[in-house]
Amino acid sequence: MIIGFLSLEIHFPYSHSLKEKRKILNSFKDRVKRKYNVAFAELDFQNKWQRTKIGIVTLNSQKRLVESVLNKIIGEAEDNIAGEILDCQIHYL
Repeated sequence: MIIGFLSLEIHFPYSHSLKEKRKILNSFKDRVKRKYNVAFAELDFQNKWQRTKIGIVTLNSQKRLVESVLNKIIGEAEDNIAGEILDCQIHYL
């Protein structure tokens, strides 16, 4: 079994409150969880309104499927989040 962990650090230059940031994150989280059946958590910067670090985890018996899902999620983040991805890392267990 292959476990894939994706961490994304994102800057939201147009967010002016925690409420705005959480609205953006919840929309992204709901879309990604529904589409890819992954686990999602905000890992850091919970009280910063222009920055976040999120973690997304998926697993499968084939590494290429895990890699494909995580790369699709990166693409979704780049296309649909009104922010700048500062750091993106994928780890496998």
